[in-house]
Amino acid sequence: MFISFEGTEGVGKTTLIRRIHAYFTAQGQLVVLTREPGGTPMAEQIRALLLSVNHEEKMCSDTELLLMYAARAQHLDQVILPALAAGKTVLCDRFSDASFAYQCAGRGLSESKLLTLNNNFVARMPDLTFWLDAPIELGMTRARARGALDRFEQEKATFFEKVKGGYQTLWQRHPERVKRLDATQSPDQVFAQAMHYL
Repeated sequence: MFISFEGTEGVGKTTLIRRIHAYFTAQGQLVVLTREPGGTPMAEQIRALLLSVNHEEKMCSDTELLLMYAARAQHLDQVILPALAAGKTVLCDRFSDASFAYQCAGRGLSESKLLTLNNNFVARMPDLTFWLDAPIELGMTRARARGALDRFEQEKATFFEKVKGGYQTLWQRHPERVKRLDATQSPDQVFAQAMHYL
């Protein structure tokens, strides 16, 4: 099974994904825990480029989108598809839904660009996607408490409201795959919500 975890900053994706990883491992299943952008040495280098706040020039939205998909193509080829072929469960912190939410809804890029990339470079979509939904300010308070903010985390609240709207659109379009979790609740309650769907 291929499960992705989505949401804006500071909603608790990492906490949930670790608990589900521990749950599957305790069941004796072989589980791969990975993330996007990143997941392979090369894709992690692209991640560093995407998240850095120290660029001398402003990264244009098309460059951001293409870098995301360059990392994703490498990640699929080297990690996700081989793991699934070997019968392993893959837990991924963000996947292509994040590109719709951040680059299309957030940045305002045409959805047709995303569809072209998905159709050509995404051979497999998740079987199940957990969207952790919480008020933007709650998530940003948590993100700020973690320390220095990356390039995305430094965006204004209006940007993240658009991103959240993008996730809501995906949830409405794909209710069979995308499951909304109330991330304002405690970690135990969020985990219980996820286990209900699992």
